[in-house]
Amino acid sequence: MSLDSIAQNIDEAVSGFFDPVSTFLMDVVFYTVPVFGTEFPLIVGWLVVAGAFFSAYFGLAQLRHIKTAFRLVRGKYDQKNAPGEVNHFQALTSAVSGTVGLGNIAGVAIAISIGGPGATFWMIVCGLLGMATKFVECTLGVKYREIDANGKVSGGPMLYLRKGLAELGKPALGKVLATLSAIMILFFTFFGGNLFQVNQSLAQLTKVTGEGDSFFASSGGALFYGLLIAALVALVLIGGMRSIGQVTSRLVPSMAIMYVVACLLVIGFNVTAVPDAIGTILTGAFDPSGVAGGLIGALIVGFQRAAFSNEAGIGSAPIAHSAVKTKRPATEGLVAMLEPFIDTVVICTMTALTIVIAGGPAYLDAREKVANGTGEVGGTGMGIEITSDAFETALPWFPYLLTVAVILFAFSTVITWGYYGQKCWTHLFGASKTSETTYKVVFSVMVVAGALLSLGTLVDMSDAFLFMAALFNITGLYFLAPVVKKELVKVLAYVRRRDAGESDEEIEASELAEETARAEAAAAN
Repeated sequence: MSLDSIAQNIDEAVSGFFDPVSTFLMDVVFYTVPVFGTEFPLIVGWLVVAGAFFSAYFGLAQLRHIKTAFRLVRGKYDQKNAPGEVNHFQALTSAVSGTVGLGNIAGVAIAISIGGPGATFWMIVCGLLGMATKFVECTLGVKYREIDANGKVSGGPMLYLRKGLAELGKPALGKVLATLSAIMILFFTFFGGNLFQVNQSLAQLTKVTGEGDSFFASSGGALFYGLLIAALVALVLIGGMRSIGQVTSRLVPSMAIMYVVACLLVIGFNVTAVPDAIGTILTGAFDPSGVAGGLIGALIVGFQRAAFSNEAGIGSAPIAHSAVKTKRPATEGLVAMLEPFIDTVVICTMTALTIVIAGGPAYLDAREKVANGTGEVGGTGMGIEITSDAFETALPWFPYLLTVAVILFAFSTVITWGYYGQKCWTHLFGASKTSETTYKVVFSVMVVAGALLSLGTLVDMSDAFLFMAALFNITGLYFLAPVVKKELVKVLAYVRRRDAGESDEEIEASELAEETARAEAAAAN
């Protein structure tokens, strides 16, 4: 029996077994309600409402303190001898690498094809709201993290939900939420953050190297690609978070710059169309006609793509941010705010603007199908085709550059989710060498499987698990918001004193004296 036949048989068997489970989970997790003739997924509302609540609760911290966030990334307030494994910039790029990916390239194309150019506006709004949620969860990730004797950091919802809620007198609730969150994120790690990324990057590579005639279209070529990616991923994961931080701190900025420069080139070649494109986006955001679902349709599609893209509220990003070198948790919370800004407000918007300005045949055809109800737009391949076509109008060679970008996006996503999964695994099964080795072997095997199998049903199911994690994580965030507010007050006071010229040593000595005085006063009473 050939490798193709074996892969197909396994694919069909797994899909057939899990299909009923996947259908049930998708119906439950992505349950929709009719809103002005359009189906609205309640899970998206759960994420957006959380972003709106935290934005109000913290007084639009994502706007008021964004300057401080950029200063932190540049290292202005770095603290000597602070515990942790990576600096603020490396923690940010590691987390961004887990969210910036095919959704920014393919998902955005689908969003504006279905919801019209106006969906871009609502993507930006959702991205800005998501900044507040990221601030909350990543501050908690650092505050309740654990550091072992070797300096290795563990953090994330499985720790701050358990420890934070225990401090509030809700230990049972904390343990349940923490365990369920770890299970959900771990399941997605294997199939969504791993298998799917490898599978789709291979598909794009095959397309530009001859499609059916490509070496990578054969089982041998796919196996070679899977083994190569698995080997590279294993090398990075063996090095731990320090190694991941070093790789992503170089990889993420370079690929993001490459992609944005390509967008700017297309926009530059069509510079006279920019004002009309911006006007179309703003008008389409509030125009009740011309898109699927009207105004509400544009809003829902925009919110949905942004929420799914930046993962604010899922609980995954705090795992990476927890490894930062800092003594003050809210410093990393402020840095984490930049993640949805980069992912959604910048990269997703650049993709959307490029497609609208270029007005490529694939995009226009997709819009016509939606308007006439003569076809359905969807699927990662269709999204990449629309984006690639838009770039090709100005840059005929761009499909090759897009392939490089897709592979880099996929690789960075896989290594970051590999780290997320490892922390969830060790939380559930222990942090022994045997446990960690078992995880790395299973994860690497899944990389190879991603090149050979599609397992679409299993990937759909893993998406449902990922967004179930949002239910558990955000529930805990509401309870712990007052804790984060205290941390924000502390760090803003610290920043003011640093800006006034005080050193870390002077500030820490002063804070220690104040804490001692408060403790003595409390004891005396």
